[in-house]
Amino acid sequence: MSSSPMSAVPAQPTPSTRQIEFAGLMEVLAQVPDPRHRRGVRHSLVGIVAVALCAVLAGSRSFAAIAQWAGELSGEDLARLGLIRASAPEETTFRRLLSRLDAGLLDRLIGAFMWTRTTVIGGRRVIAIDGKTVRGARTVTPDGSANNMTAPHLVAALDHATGAVLGQLATAAKSNEIPSVRTLLASFDLSADGGAVVSVDAMHTQTDTATAITAAGGDYVFTVKANQPKLYAACKNLPWRDVPAHASVQVGHGRRAHRAIKVLAAPAWITFAGAAQVAQVRRTTTRAGRKSVEVVYVITSADHRAAPPSVLAAWIQGHWGIENRAHWVRDVTFDEDRSRVRTGNGPQTMATLRNTAISLLRLTGATNIAAALRHHAASPDRPIKLLLAS
Repeated sequence: MSSSPMSAVPAQPTPSTRQIEFAGLMEVLAQVPDPRHRRGVRHSLVGIVAVALCAVLAGSRSFAAIAQWAGELSGEDLARLGLIRASAPEETTFRRLLSRLDAGLLDRLIGAFMWTRTTVIGGRRVIAIDGKTVRGARTVTPDGSANNMTAPHLVAALDHATGAVLGQLATAAKSNEIPSVRTLLASFDLSADGGAVVSVDAMHTQTDTATAITAAGGDYVFTVKANQPKLYAACKNLPWRDVPAHASVQVGHGRRAHRAIKVLAAPAWITFAGAAQVAQVRRTTTRAGRKSVEVVYVITSADHRAAPPSVLAAWIQGHWGIENRAHWVRDVTFDEDRSRVRTGNGPQTMATLRNTAISLLRLTGATNIAAALRHHAASPDRPIKLLLAS
């Protein structure tokens, strides 16, 4: 099977969040344009995508697994999902169509849908941004050189409160992640819900990103690490000894984590737009008698009234949820890094289906995604009902 990219349909405009607010997920999926010629089409696009999503909710990891799951559905179940033929689509149908979809529009539609279903924390929406490379989807250039192997890199936005994915954007490489984050943020109304808070890792502690977030009506939470040595050293040299610490302790999974945060008003030499506070965060973790200490610095545009130390600490800790609640689940539970889906937009579309499955399960209150997938795999009626009720 060739792994060469297939041509994608032209980019389509995204319906507004207001248009999607009262739409069900099936109605949202129906807004994705069909890239096929009308002649010879046997199965509806919305039906194929709906069946694929239900299969992923039941734990399917590949096109072959999706087709196998679909093949075991009754004619009545297929009809509930928009497929009127008595027989399910073949694997090649799933593979070809899902690889040709406008994956970017699918991401934007589902992200807008999730935005209307998620909640705010303390009157504000808090969003974590991070990127992930789909390593198993590497393609090799004609010369076969390992140095020329590329893999799709996807930047995602996660809602702190629910763990639902609010958006995803594909980039050509990890090196393009910084401008892609600003593109992804431009698709959100950061001024809504009292002004959204955007948390990012150290790669995205950039003046242009700060300007984009504050200009759009939001606040940022930037991490400062050793990858910016001058800024890190300047933050380190602030008079932290004179600042009281606010500490918390968590015990579980065989470890004890002590977190202490100290917060100061941002000095004038911090030139990020709207910078209001700088914090020192010290994490001391003890596992099996071995202690490790990590110190990072944080710059935020939220002032002390909007983000007192306890709130700022919660935002910082919540940022790592995108790694634990989305990327880790896709890697470990769905084994995404070993996925052999490579053709066209297939890797991004499959990642979107996994994100959507995780988000729908999170919205039902699931905390253990692997257990939730096993629950839905036990009966085809369960993922179908979840999709149709969403």
